[in-house]
Amino acid sequence: MKVLLVEDDPLHAAFLRDAVDQALPEVEQVLTAENGREGEAMARKGVGAVVMDLQMKERNGIDAARTIWSERPETRILFWSNYADEAYLRGLSRIVPPGSPYGYVLKTAPVQRLHLAMRAVLIEGQVLVDREIHRLQQRQSRPALALNESEYAVLLDMALGLPDREIARRRGMSERTVQNRLLSLYDKLAVDLQNAALGVNKRNRAVACALISGALNVEALRIAEREMQDWLTRG
Repeated sequence: MKVLLVEDDPLHAAFLRDAVDQALPEVEQVLTAENGREGEAMARKGVGAVVMDLQMKERNGIDAARTIWSERPETRILFWSNYADEAYLRGLSRIVPPGSPYGYVLKTAPVQRLHLAMRAVLIEGQVLVDREIHRLQQRQSRPALALNESEYAVLLDMALGLPDREIARRRGMSERTVQNRLLSLYDKLAVDLQNAALGVNKRNRAVACALISGALNVEALRIAEREMQDWLTRG
Protein backbone atom coordinates (compact mmCIF):
# COMPACT_ATOMS: atom_id res chain seq x y z
CA MET A 1 0.00 0.00 0.00
CA LYS A 2 1.20 3.50 -0.87
CA VAL A 3 0.39 6.68 1.04
CA LEU A 4 0.98 10.18 -0.29
CA LEU A 5 1.65 13.06 2.12
CA VAL A 6 1.02 16.56 0.72
CA GLU A 7 2.37 19.19 3.10
CA ASP A 8 4.47 22.29 2.46
CA ASP A 9 5.87 22.62 6.00
CA PRO A 10 8.90 20.30 6.46
CA LEU A 11 8.29 19.84 10.20
CA HIS A 12 4.65 18.97 9.65
CA ALA A 13 5.61 16.62 6.83
CA ALA A 14 8.06 14.82 9.13
CA PHE A 15 5.38 14.60 11.82
CA LEU A 16 2.95 13.06 9.34
CA ARG A 17 5.52 10.50 8.23
CA ASP A 18 6.06 9.44 11.84
CA ALA A 19 2.30 9.22 12.32
CA VAL A 20 1.96 6.96 9.27
CA ASP A 21 4.76 4.70 10.57
CA GLN A 22 3.01 4.37 13.92
CA ALA A 23 -0.61 4.13 12.80
CA LEU A 24 -0.31 2.26 9.49
CA PRO A 25 2.28 -0.54 9.72
CA GLU A 26 0.86 -2.10 6.55
CA VAL A 27 2.02 0.84 4.43
CA GLU A 28 4.83 -0.21 2.09
CA GLN A 29 5.76 3.16 0.61
CA VAL A 30 5.33 6.77 1.69
CA LEU A 31 5.48 9.42 -1.04
CA THR A 32 5.72 13.14 -0.31
CA ALA A 33 4.78 16.32 -2.15
CA GLU A 34 5.43 19.91 -1.11
CA ASN A 35 2.30 21.46 -2.64
CA GLY A 36 -0.98 20.63 -4.29
CA ARG A 37 0.42 20.65 -7.81
CA GLU A 38 3.10 18.11 -6.91
CA GLY A 39 0.46 16.14 -5.05
CA GLU A 40 -1.69 15.83 -8.17
CA ALA A 41 1.28 14.47 -10.15
CA MET A 42 2.33 12.04 -7.40
CA ALA A 43 -1.23 10.75 -6.98
CA ARG A 44 -1.12 9.50 -10.56
CA LYS A 45 1.54 6.96 -9.54
CA GLY A 46 -1.00 4.45 -8.31
CA VAL A 47 -1.64 6.06 -4.92
CA GLY A 48 -5.04 5.39 -3.39
CA ALA A 49 -4.52 7.04 0.01
CA VAL A 50 -3.61 10.69 0.60
CA VAL A 51 -3.06 12.90 3.66
CA MET A 52 -3.15 16.53 2.58
CA ASP A 53 -2.88 20.00 4.06
CA LEU A 54 -5.53 22.47 2.91
CA GLN A 55 -3.62 25.74 2.95
CA MET A 56 -0.47 25.67 0.81
CA LYS A 57 1.39 28.41 -1.05
CA GLU A 58 1.26 26.72 -4.43
CA ARG A 59 -2.14 25.15 -5.21
CA ASN A 60 -4.28 24.57 -2.16
CA GLY A 61 -5.64 21.27 -0.97
CA ILE A 62 -9.19 21.80 -2.22
CA ASP A 63 -8.05 22.43 -5.78
CA ALA A 64 -5.64 19.50 -5.64
CA ALA A 65 -8.30 17.18 -4.22
CA ARG A 66 -10.74 18.25 -6.94
CA THR A 67 -8.22 17.21 -9.60
CA ILE A 68 -7.32 13.94 -7.87
CA TRP A 69 -10.95 12.95 -7.39
CA SER A 70 -11.87 13.93 -10.95
CA GLU A 71 -9.27 11.47 -12.23
CA ARG A 72 -9.55 8.79 -9.50
CA PRO A 73 -12.79 9.21 -7.51
CA GLU A 74 -12.02 6.15 -5.38
CA THR A 75 -9.00 7.88 -3.79
CA ARG A 76 -9.22 8.14 0.00
CA ILE A 77 -8.18 11.59 1.23
CA LEU A 78 -7.62 12.74 4.80
CA PHE A 79 -7.38 16.53 5.10
CA TRP A 80 -5.12 17.76 7.91
CA SER A 81 -5.57 21.44 8.53
CA ASN A 82 -5.35 24.37 10.93
CA TYR A 83 -8.67 25.67 9.66
CA ALA A 84 -12.24 24.87 10.65
CA ASP A 85 -13.80 27.64 8.56
CA GLU A 86 -17.28 27.16 7.16
CA ALA A 87 -15.90 28.18 3.77
CA TYR A 88 -13.50 25.22 3.70
CA LEU A 89 -16.30 22.81 4.60
CA ARG A 90 -18.48 24.19 1.83
CA GLY A 91 -15.59 23.89 -0.60
CA LEU A 92 -15.05 20.26 0.33
CA SER A 93 -18.73 19.37 0.26
CA ARG A 94 -18.86 20.45 -3.39
CA ILE A 95 -16.01 18.25 -4.59
CA VAL A 96 -16.25 14.96 -2.66
CA PRO A 97 -17.50 12.25 -5.06
CA PRO A 98 -20.59 10.39 -3.82
CA GLY A 99 -19.58 7.58 -1.47
CA SER A 100 -15.89 8.48 -1.41
CA PRO A 101 -14.16 8.00 1.97
CA TYR A 102 -12.59 11.18 3.29
CA GLY A 103 -11.68 12.78 6.59
CA TYR A 104 -10.97 16.16 8.10
CA VAL A 105 -8.86 16.46 11.24
CA LEU A 106 -7.37 19.58 12.78
CA LYS A 107 -3.64 19.94 13.33
CA THR A 108 -4.40 20.86 16.93
CA ALA A 109 -5.98 17.45 17.55
CA PRO A 110 -4.08 14.94 19.75
CA VAL A 111 -1.80 12.60 17.82
CA GLN A 112 -3.99 9.65 18.86
CA ARG A 113 -6.91 11.23 17.03
CA LEU A 114 -4.76 11.68 13.93
CA HIS A 115 -3.81 7.99 14.11
CA LEU A 116 -7.47 7.03 14.43
CA ALA A 117 -8.40 9.22 11.47
CA MET A 118 -5.65 7.71 9.32
CA ARG A 119 -6.83 4.17 9.97
CA ALA A 120 -10.52 5.00 9.67
CA VAL A 121 -10.23 6.86 6.36
CA LEU A 122 -7.20 5.37 4.59
CA ILE A 123 -7.54 1.72 5.68
CA GLU A 124 -11.18 1.16 6.59
CA GLY A 125 -12.71 3.52 4.04
CA GLN A 126 -14.82 5.51 6.49
CA VAL A 127 -15.84 9.15 6.57
CA LEU A 128 -14.41 10.80 9.67
CA VAL A 129 -14.61 14.47 10.64
CA ASP A 130 -12.96 16.00 13.72
CA ARG A 131 -15.20 16.88 16.65
CA GLU A 132 -14.42 20.58 16.30
CA ILE A 133 -15.65 20.41 12.72
CA HIS A 134 -18.79 18.60 13.86
CA ARG A 135 -19.56 21.43 16.25
CA LEU A 136 -19.21 23.92 13.41
CA GLN A 137 -21.45 21.77 11.19
CA GLN A 138 -24.06 21.61 13.94
CA ARG A 139 -24.07 25.41 14.05
CA GLN A 140 -24.51 25.49 10.29
CA SER A 141 -27.43 23.09 10.51
CA ARG A 142 -29.42 25.57 12.61
CA PRO A 143 -31.73 27.34 10.14
CA ALA A 144 -31.47 30.64 11.98
CA LEU A 145 -27.72 30.78 11.32
CA ALA A 146 -27.04 28.64 8.26
CA LEU A 147 -26.66 30.12 4.79
CA ASN A 148 -28.33 27.97 2.18
CA GLU A 149 -26.64 27.45 -1.19
CA SER A 150 -28.64 30.20 -2.89
CA GLU A 151 -27.75 32.74 -0.20
CA TYR A 152 -24.11 31.67 -0.27
CA ALA A 153 -23.96 32.12 -4.06
CA VAL A 154 -25.32 35.66 -3.71
CA LEU A 155 -22.80 36.36 -0.94
CA LEU A 156 -19.91 35.25 -3.16
CA ASP A 157 -21.07 37.36 -6.09
CA MET A 158 -21.60 40.36 -3.82
CA ALA A 159 -18.09 39.92 -2.39
CA LEU A 160 -16.73 39.91 -5.95
CA GLY A 161 -18.43 43.24 -6.62
CA LEU A 162 -21.33 42.21 -8.84
CA PRO A 163 -24.44 44.42 -8.67
CA ASP A 164 -27.89 42.92 -8.12
CA ARG A 165 -28.72 42.86 -11.84
CA GLU A 166 -25.60 40.86 -12.74
CA ILE A 167 -26.06 38.50 -9.78
CA ALA A 168 -29.60 37.85 -11.01
CA ARG A 169 -28.37 37.19 -14.56
CA ARG A 170 -25.58 34.89 -13.44
CA ARG A 171 -27.68 32.88 -10.99
CA GLY A 172 -30.88 32.74 -13.01
CA MET A 173 -32.85 34.72 -10.44
CA SER A 174 -35.05 37.79 -10.56
CA GLU A 175 -33.65 40.98 -9.04
CA ARG A 176 -36.36 40.77 -6.39
CA THR A 177 -35.15 37.28 -5.44
CA VAL A 178 -31.57 38.56 -5.18
CA GLN A 179 -32.74 41.38 -2.92
CA ASN A 180 -34.63 38.92 -0.74
CA ARG A 181 -31.50 36.78 -0.46
CA LEU A 182 -29.56 39.89 0.59
CA LEU A 183 -32.05 40.67 3.35
CA SER A 184 -31.73 37.10 4.61
CA LEU A 185 -27.92 37.38 4.47
CA TYR A 186 -27.94 40.59 6.49
CA ASP A 187 -30.06 38.89 9.13
CA LYS A 188 -28.08 35.64 9.34
CA LEU A 189 -24.70 37.40 9.34
CA ALA A 190 -25.90 39.76 12.09
CA VAL A 191 -25.22 42.87 10.04
CA ASP A 192 -26.03 45.74 12.39
CA LEU A 193 -28.49 47.84 10.42
CA GLN A 194 -28.21 50.57 13.02
CA ASN A 195 -24.84 51.33 11.46
CA ALA A 196 -26.75 52.66 8.47
CA ALA A 197 -27.08 55.91 10.41
CA LEU A 198 -23.28 56.14 10.33
CA GLY A 199 -23.16 55.66 6.58
CA VAL A 200 -21.92 52.07 6.77
CA ASN A 201 -22.43 50.17 3.51
CA LYS A 202 -24.51 47.07 4.30
CA ARG A 203 -23.02 45.03 1.45
CA ASN A 204 -19.45 45.71 2.57
CA ARG A 205 -20.42 45.08 6.17
CA ALA A 206 -21.97 41.72 5.25
CA VAL A 207 -18.77 40.62 3.50
CA ALA A 208 -16.73 41.70 6.54
CA CYS A 209 -19.03 39.74 8.87
CA ALA A 210 -18.76 36.68 6.62
CA LEU A 211 -14.96 36.85 6.68
CA ILE A 212 -14.89 37.30 10.45
CA SER A 213 -17.25 34.36 11.03
CA GLY A 214 -15.43 32.08 8.57
CA ALA A 215 -18.36 31.83 6.17
CA LEU A 216 -15.93 33.27 3.59
CA ASN A 217 -12.18 33.02 3.35
CA VAL A 218 -9.47 33.92 0.85
CA GLU A 219 -9.43 30.50 -0.81
CA ALA A 220 -13.20 30.55 -1.33
CA LEU A 221 -12.90 33.98 -2.94
CA ARG A 222 -10.04 32.87 -5.18
CA ILE A 223 -12.09 29.93 -6.44
CA ALA A 224 -15.14 32.16 -6.89
CA GLU A 225 -13.05 34.68 -8.85
CA ARG A 226 -11.87 31.98 -11.27
CA GLU A 227 -15.43 30.74 -11.73
CA MET A 228 -16.66 34.27 -12.37
CA GLN A 229 -13.95 34.87 -14.97
CA ASP A 230 -15.00 31.64 -16.72
CA TRP A 231 -18.60 32.86 -16.68
CA LEU A 232 -17.61 36.22 -18.13
CA THR A 233 -15.58 34.50 -20.86
CA ARG A 234 -18.55 32.38 -21.84
CA GLY A 235 -20.52 35.64 -22.13
